[in-house]
Amino acid sequence: MRLLPHPWLSAGLALAWLLLNAPVTPGSLLLALAVGLTVPAVMNALQARPVRVRAPGALLRLAGIVLVDMVRSNIDVARIILGRQTGARRTGFVAIPLDLREPFALSLLSIILTATPGTLWVQYDSDTGRLLLHVLDFTDGEAWVRRVKDRYERPLMEIFA
Repeated sequence: MRLLPHPWLSAGLALAWLLLNAPVTPGSLLLALAVGLTVPAVMNALQARPVRVRAPGALLRLAGIVLVDMVRSNIDVARIILGRQTGARRTGFVAIPLDLREPFALSLLSIILTATPGTLWVQYDSDTGRLLLHVLDFTDGEAWVRRVKDRYERPLMEIFA
């Protein structure tokens, strides 16, 4: 095992540590060195398997869908927070049965759902494939199931399956 398995990551982490803990002192320099050496070594030990993208076009389409959904969700959440949305708002949970099992694709789905304002990935049961999603403005659970499966799960399965 090399001392610096990821030298650029080590340098970046150490530099970020020093910038965040300015001014530089002997103690912060020592901690920056420890962080820069330890984190990449731990990452190297995880030995993540390579990911193969099978449909780059679908990946670009998914990125566009996610971008549009995030902008719309930001506007919707802003309306809720600013009190500009009429009617009663109701939060809720929806259980979504997923067919997706690829770990990297599930990670991307969790990032997409949690990064989109108004939704939060709460729990995933790998035995049943059931995702529990919290929704800020909950209206129709079945509509949320269709939305996640059609807009996100299906393209992710195409990209990584």
